Amino acid sequence: MKKKNLSEAPTRIRNGLVSHILLQQGDTQSNNLAITWVEIQSGHNQQPHSHAPEQAYVIVSGVGRMQVGDEVSDVHAGDLVFIPSNVIHSMENIGTEKLVYISASVPAFDLEALYDSGQLNADSNARHGK
Repeated sequence: MKKKNLSEAPTRIRNGLVSHILLQQGDTQSNNLAITWVEIQSGHNQQPHSHAPEQAYVIVSGVGRMQVGDEVSDVHAGDLVFIPSNVIHSMENIGTEKLVYISASVPAFDLEALYDSGQLNADSNARHGK
């Protein structure tokens, strides 16, 4: 059994956004799945980006505005949003409370390397984890 708590996960912090990397490439033999717990403070957003793995976001709490390609939709707790491979996407917290979602990506990829290389705009002064 593979088990990891948020407190044990490598974390990347950017302006108003915290990503807890729960599962990524190299964490399991199969490398089929990556999982991140993401928190966005009110008034902040995830920068538009794209990557090869398909992805799904499951909204845990809060209210956001999700963009996937040319489509934009408000999202709420309980919503799932599918993101196809290589499509630009972003999330904005439009509520007054923290927005929390879980991101699942297939196949798995090295999330820490993406943040650390600047591809996901990680703040290199705010690295924690492993």
